[in-house]
Order: sequence, then structure tokens, then C-alpha cells
Amino acid sequence: MGQIILASASPRRRELLEQIGLEFEVCPAKGEEIITKTIPDEVVEELASQKAREVAGMVKAYGAEHKELVTPQDIMVIGADTVVAYGGEILGKPKDEEDAFRMLSMLSGNTHMVYTGVSIILLAASGKTGELTFHERTDVVMRRLSEQEIRRYIATGEPMDKAGAYGIQGKCAIYIDKIDGDYNNVVGLPVAAAYRELKKLGIDLYLW
Repeated sequence: MGQIILASASPRRRELLEQIGLEFEVCPAKGEEIITKTIPDEVVEELASQKAREVAGMVKAYGAEHKELVTPQDIMVIGADTVVAYGGEILGKPKDEEDAFRMLSMLSGNTHMVYTGVSIILLAASGKTGELTFHERTDVVMRRLSEQEIRRYIATGEPMDKAGAYGIQGKCAIYIDKIDGDYNNVVGLPVAAAYRELKKLGIDLYLW
């Protein structure tokens, strides 16, 4: 069996992989995010690829320097990045509470898009490497919120580490009227799409 590495510190992505029954290690990417794109789907693919490549590079370097400690095996590195897009603006994690208020005020009463980019790097024991990168989009309808509701939600602290300043799987669930697309994509990792795309390459996650 090969090894799966999640190149993310996100507890939500970890929980999604655990939910589908995968065994994996967590090794978060720590490099600076460099964005050269402006279109949301291209941005998330670029950032996901950066994360996966950083961790894959660490794995290869470690293996080359410590061959006596490393048992050769196939390795799969999964990187992901999620953004919210509305009105031509890409919304990442809020800088502070006022930025969170600005974002939630924009999304209130409107439909926005959530994009998650996924990059999967395959490191074969034979030395061959490959990369699969794709994105998933989900449209989310948030009901109109009062200023009091927004302030109360921000006071929970939940919005501060989430793209678009909200977590659909958390306290903000009561404010979401409807979604069109993959719910798990909004949480942070479209596991069904990842399974589907790998199957196209003849790779079964559960036989990796």
C-alpha cells in the first residue's frame, strides 16, 4: 500500500478524509502563497498546486537524504485551497473582524460561488512523478442577515479562519438557504470529485 499525505493544516479537510475512511498523514505546506492569476478557479488551482508541490518536494528531499530510514513506496500528496467569489472579488480569510463584517455584509441576501482547487501529486517508488489538478464550484445562497446577526456570528470567532468569513458546517449553517453543487466543496475538499478524477486515471484511493 502507498502513503497518502494531506498538505493542509485544515481540520475540516482532515475530517473529510477521515469521514471517507482513508488513512493518511498530515504535513501542512508552510510556504508563502504566491498568486499570479485573477480568475477564481485558476487562483485555487494555482494555490493548491503550490501547496502540494512544496510538500512533495520535502518528501523527495527527505527520501533522497535518508534512504536508510525510508522504505520505498508510492506516495500521494493532496493539496487544496478554497476561496469565495462574489461581485468580481475573491474573498479569502478575513484580516480582522471588520473585514469579516464587510465580507458577510456582501454575501448577505445574495448568491456567491465557492471554489476549491485540488492538486494531487503522485510520487511512485520507481521515481516517476505526476500531478493532477482540478477545481470544483458550488453556488451558495445566503439569506439576508441583520447587522446584529452578523455581529453576533463574528463574536463567536468562527469566521476568522475561513474563506468568505463563514463556515457552512458550523454556526453559519442556519443562515444558508440553498446550495447548488457539492456541499463538501464548500467545507473545503470535494472528496467525491477527487475520487472521480483519480478513477479516470485508473487509481482507486482505497487500493493506493
